[in-house]
Amino acid sequence: PRVELAWAMKAHQHAQVYFNLISSVDPKFLNLTKVDDRIYEEFRETFGDLRVDVLDPEELKSEPAKAKWRPFCLRFEGVVEDFNYGTLLRLDSRREYSEENTIFG
Repeated sequence: PRVELAWAMKAHQHAQVYFNLISSVDPKFLNLTKVDDRIYEEFRETFGDLRVDVLDPEELKSEPAKAKWRPFCLRFEGVVEDFNYGTLLRLDSRREYSEENTIFG
C-alpha cells in the first residue's frame, strides 16, 4: 500500500504536467519520450483491440490483463526511465481528470 501510494502521488504530479502539455499542444506533435513511436507500435501489436478513448478497468486490472501488461512494460526496462511506475489514466479521454474519471494503473 505504501509503494502504491508513493506511485499515485508521483503519477498525480506527472498527470498535471502532461495534462497541461496535451491541453496546450496538438498531441500528434507531442513526444514524451524518444521512443514514443516504438512504444505505440508495440502497444498496438500487443493490445490491438483495446479501446483507448474510453477505458474499461477490467482490461487493465484483471488477472488476464496483468499477465499481458507486465511483459509489455518489461520490454522498456533500460529504455524508458520509470518504465514500471504506475500512472493515472482518464477512463473517458473526452473528460478531464477527476476522481470518478481517473484510474491508477
